[in-house]
Amino acid sequence: MAETPLTRYRAVASPTVPRSSGRPAALLLLASLPMLVFLAAPLAALILRSAPAQLLANVANPEVAQAIGLSVSTTALTVALAVIFGTPLAYLLAHRRFRGRTALDTLIDLPMVLPPSVAGIALLVAFGRRGLLGQYFSAAGLDIAFTQTAVVLAQTFVAAPFYIKAAIAGFASIDQELEQAAALDGASPAQVFRFVTAPLAWTSLLGGAVMTWARALGEFGATIIFAGNFPGRTQTMPLAIYIGFELDLNVALTLAVILLAVSFGVLLVVKGVLRGCV
Repeated sequence: MAETPLTRYRAVASPTVPRSSGRPAALLLLASLPMLVFLAAPLAALILRSAPAQLLANVANPEVAQAIGLSVSTTALTVALAVIFGTPLAYLLAHRRFRGRTALDTLIDLPMVLPPSVAGIALLVAFGRRGLLGQYFSAAGLDIAFTQTAVVLAQTFVAAPFYIKAAIAGFASIDQELEQAAALDGASPAQVFRFVTAPLAWTSLLGGAVMTWARALGEFGATIIFAGNFPGRTQTMPLAIYIGFELDLNVALTLAVILLAVSFGVLLVVKGVLRGCV
């Protein structure tokens, strides 16, 4: 068998490479403990502070149930909007180079770094009754601000970029020769995307959709400014926690624990699925 550079490297390197001891790993773990404790302590305190019986009793509270239902429905719509309208944009940015692309990419990043209050004010002056676009909707008898539509728009504005950025990375990682080969075999652009592009990028698309959902579920600042905090109409779980903190701490604790459990569970399952597919 002919000697290759790899076998020659192994023959030279193997006798001289010392076995790793447990000391470096122990030192790394010790150095990591402060951050781990800092991240885990508030979450553990939240769980320990909430009695299971009290949690079950508060879940039956009509306002709590309404906040949960509104959060579930609005975040589902947010993810759907992000996928439907964000996928073409992500594909464009992943496969095309054009003047202004960097500015467009930066524009997508901007909602992720803007303070939520700035996002809320921006949405209000754009889609409010006297806003840049809202005045035309209002003239047509359609008011957006302080409605459930405003909740969805606020969530989409701050959360959709997470899906778009993940989708861009997924589409950019695909070898374009595969798509070109499918096109040469007679597949239409829609068929190429359905049978080649989407299956190869689906892990990134799924991860981006989950991150969008998680961000939308926890959205607070833009929502309270643009949609208000009206129980049963625009009061999502984070807004109910805010009111509950002032009026009934047990209600706030209940919703906080639910948000924590759902977010952790979904992220854990998705990470497991993605790890098994990579």
